[in-house]
Amino acid sequence: MSQQHSAAPAPTPTTDAAVATVARRRSDWWRDAVIYQVYPRSFADSNGDGMGDLEGIRSRLPYLRDLGVDAVWLSPFYASPQADAGYDVADYRAVDPMFGTLLDADALIRDAHRLGLRIIVDLVPNHSSDQHEWFKRAIAEGPGSPLRDRYHFRPGKGENGELPPNDWESIFGGPAWTRVTEPDGTPGEWYLHLFAPEQPDFNWEHPAVGDEFRSILRFWLDMGVDGFRIDVAHGMVKAEGLPDLGSHEQLKLLGNDVMPFFDQDGVHEIYRQWRRILDEYSGERIFVAEAWTPTVERTANYVRPDELHQAFNFQYLGTHWDAEELREVIDRTLEAMRPVGAPATWVLSNHDVTRHATRFANPPGLGTQIRLAGDRELGLRRARAATLLMLALPGSAYVYQGEELGLPDVVDLPDEVRQDPAYFRGAGQDGFRDGCRVPIPWTRTGSSYGFGDGGSWLPQPAGWGELSVEAQTGVPGSTLELYRAALAVRREQPDLGAGDAVEWLRAPEGVLAFRRGEFVCVANTTGESVTTPAYGRVLLTSGEVVEADGEAKVPADTTVWWTTG
Repeated sequence: MSQQHSAAPAPTPTTDAAVATVARRRSDWWRDAVIYQVYPRSFADSNGDGMGDLEGIRSRLPYLRDLGVDAVWLSPFYASPQADAGYDVADYRAVDPMFGTLLDADALIRDAHRLGLRIIVDLVPNHSSDQHEWFKRAIAEGPGSPLRDRYHFRPGKGENGELPPNDWESIFGGPAWTRVTEPDGTPGEWYLHLFAPEQPDFNWEHPAVGDEFRSILRFWLDMGVDGFRIDVAHGMVKAEGLPDLGSHEQLKLLGNDVMPFFDQDGVHEIYRQWRRILDEYSGERIFVAEAWTPTVERTANYVRPDELHQAFNFQYLGTHWDAEELREVIDRTLEAMRPVGAPATWVLSNHDVTRHATRFANPPGLGTQIRLAGDRELGLRRARAATLLMLALPGSAYVYQGEELGLPDVVDLPDEVRQDPAYFRGAGQDGFRDGCRVPIPWTRTGSSYGFGDGGSWLPQPAGWGELSVEAQTGVPGSTLELYRAALAVRREQPDLGAGDAVEWLRAPEGVLAFRRGEFVCVANTTGESVTTPAYGRVLLTSGEVVEADGEAKVPADTTVWWTTG
């Protein structure tokens, strides 16, 4: 007799009180947490202005509770001119009016805690906005201003100072230096900005910078946040003397070499100071590092016991849907994290890269920012399989808003609506990040498919409504129900979640199979069906699997979860 298995429907949500009780009892929650990233502009709009906001997020918290995540990470909502979608902060203790008020932030944090959800907020310590009070005063006061010492102001090279102080290039393209016009109207000093000119880098050698950020940490901890995701955590400290790199096309070196402006060893003392502050607070607050480093071994330096708790695994995010590549990255990650006692993290999408449903729809080798739709059906099938593989691995996982709906990147946005600053600067990042930031659909119909009553700041494509929460809820086999079921099983299975190892099993070429206690995961990354042992009772599968006579026929690009207990 044969049996056919497909994705299970979502479990019945537990009560608010029950979830909150579980959250209170859990220890080291961050070691196996599933953390959901909200990009505030694009999640939910409460006032109909076309821009997402804190009240919109707050209204959708029950959805996230029912999805089954443990925590919510909010991309920046601070006061900002929005030159880089809020990653240019003018006031770290204020909410930008486009998102609401501090009272809205307080209400969101309180509601999340009542629902058993934790709140992690972004912190942007590498640079500020050029509208930050310190920087505005530094410009207004002219050369010799003490405020200039809090940034990297330098005289230019050349006969009249007309050349940048060194050869560093901006991540967004062009030189990493901009020359200022002094108060008397003459061309003057240059300032460093590794990103957009509107984002001057702080000088972390100046004690006032460290004092300020320790105060900012306490401000938000006192507000009740459960942790911080640190933007450009590998930045901040620059090599002494700001030496020339001696190379052009420096972006190609990122992620391959230790740069004089990234991944400098001095950054770790900053994090030791921050950790001491965090440990003063109850409730197991955490730090998460966005650290682009040359190797996962160097990433491990950020999560030593007296520093940060987690670091994003960008090596895993950039891996192709290929069994051999995936196994190598999984093994290296677990081996690197084990000596420092930190959990591995796994992530497939975020606000800076093309959604994985679209990346996997295209041939490998195109990078993480692409402008090709590819084979939509293939991409979704692989994305679902990749999600079950990710959620089966030991450690913590991150989910980017809308991936639970199987959303593709919007690759055909007209040039005139784009807002990514990298798009407008030559030789920088590809600048296609807007495609993963299009507001997500909640309903089948409406001016913005339930995002809000007044359209959306980036245009949503036709057909968006059929991918909405409304369209997928309760539909067996839908991507949303697959995520709900997977997160429920992950909570129920004692062998899933935290841990630091997997037991690899023999499997056909192109297939990953591993055991964790009584749990077994098999992921077929090939384009053909394969036959494997039927390891026990099927818990969940990303596609239809047929079992007969102790064997299982696993379709192409499909992941299966079994329990042997």
